[in-house]
Amino acid sequence: MNILITGASGGLGKSLAEKAYSLGHNIVLTNLNEKGLKDYVSKQKWDKNRVLTAKLDVSSPSDWKKTMDFVYKKWGKLDILMNVAGYLLPGYIYNISPKDIDRHMDINAKGLMYGTREAAIRMIAQGNGHIINIASLAGVAPIPGISLYSTSKFAVRGFSLAVAADLKPKNVFVSVVCPDAIQTPMLDLQKDYEEASMTFSGNKYLKTEDVTEIIFNKVIPKKPLEVLIPGSRGFLAKIGSFFPGANALLGPSLRNKGRKKQTTYVTK
Repeated sequence: MNILITGASGGLGKSLAEKAYSLGHNIVLTNLNEKGLKDYVSKQKWDKNRVLTAKLDVSSPSDWKKTMDFVYKKWGKLDILMNVAGYLLPGYIYNISPKDIDRHMDINAKGLMYGTREAAIRMIAQGNGHIINIASLAGVAPIPGISLYSTSKFAVRGFSLAVAADLKPKNVFVSVVCPDAIQTPMLDLQKDYEEASMTFSGNKYLKTEDVTEIIFNKVIPKKPLEVLIPGSRGFLAKIGSFFPGANALLGPSLRNKGRKKQTTYVTK
């Protein structure tokens, strides 16, 4: 299969790329820093006939069109789009700037929508396809302190669930994956932010490999509409979403737990 991965320079995106290549798939790696991607591919000693790299600003509709045109010119088909690229900066609303709002929505929500649109047009024409959008459990239950990120991931989840119904009759499937905190640079940067304490309130952190295995063993073969990782925290997130008042009751204890874990968290 031909798989395009956004945000492929690190964290979950890199893990997905390595797994996809190891399974024999052709991969398209995208990021703002294309030179870094090319250097990475060279170090991996991957077959260049199976790997394409492209500079992609996900917040740019023209970049998306250019990248998709490039892929179809080279390979003629895209089987899977993995929208992984994301951005997070902790902060309370009274301390953040309008640019912070724009950046979260432009990268996390609008960028993913642009990519889904470009992929959907081409996948409908070819008769099939699968779009996998990475949201978060912060898009299932609201998380104070990272409200901009949480809001953008609510948008990702809502968009994915709605557009899945639009595309299924066209034989194009959409899956939204909502993981808990993953040990990546995105989690590392939150360590010293008091605002992000609830991010650390779980019993353990996911590894990129955990999410990658679920995507390749469950999401790609079965094409489910939504996957919450882990299921136990996902269930609690659903309850928190259904009973918003519960967040106010549980919030203080979860923040205290998270602050304690922040002090012992070791960055990768």
